[in-house]
Amino acid sequence: MVGALWTYVTDHRLQLLFDSYQHVSAVVQSVLLATVIGVLVGVLTYRNRLAADLATATSSVILTVPSFALLGLLIPLFGLGVIPSVTALVLYSLLPIIRNTIVGLNAVDPALIDAARGIGMSRLDTLGRVELRLVWPSILSAVRLSTQMSMGVLAIAAYVKGPGLGNLIFAGLARVGSPTALPMALTGTLLIVVLALLLDAALVLLGRLTTSKGIR
Repeated sequence: MVGALWTYVTDHRLQLLFDSYQHVSAVVQSVLLATVIGVLVGVLTYRNRLAADLATATSSVILTVPSFALLGLLIPLFGLGVIPSVTALVLYSLLPIIRNTIVGLNAVDPALIDAARGIGMSRLDTLGRVELRLVWPSILSAVRLSTQMSMGVLAIAAYVKGPGLGNLIFAGLARVGSPTALPMALTGTLLIVVLALLLDAALVLLGRLTTSKGIR
């Protein structure tokens, strides 16, 4: 079994590299977009309890929809390919980011905000240079969670002809009984796991580089 797996990897290494690049690229871009949207929603709603609850509840409902069902619902709107796949990843990534942003901003000590305003900072300066900096570790934790989840969801997006390693898994499952079926599916699965761990390590490093020692 190991020999067959190694043979498949060496014979198809260029295609595997390309599929891996597509997988990581789609996840990174989707989570980045979800982070921008999620933080913006959190910033706009955290001072209003009703708006914050509505934003959290809406993103929670989205997360409860099975991935196959959500992808199926997106087909009439966007067709097949990259767009429905990325849309699904963004929607699934929103809840942790919105929730952590709102909870984190509400947990900032009001005395720090008063001190920042007392030295002449505007509301936007206080938000950007004090509040969001303090909340950044919480946001990054949500980004890590969304990234890991998106790595798996994108594999399922092969159902709608999405990019990445999911196509390899689906192709292997479709060829059950052939000599290459198991190596194909197993290679795709293992690569997704390895890439997910590498991305998480990169985000941990990013956190250490972008978070001051005092906040850590």
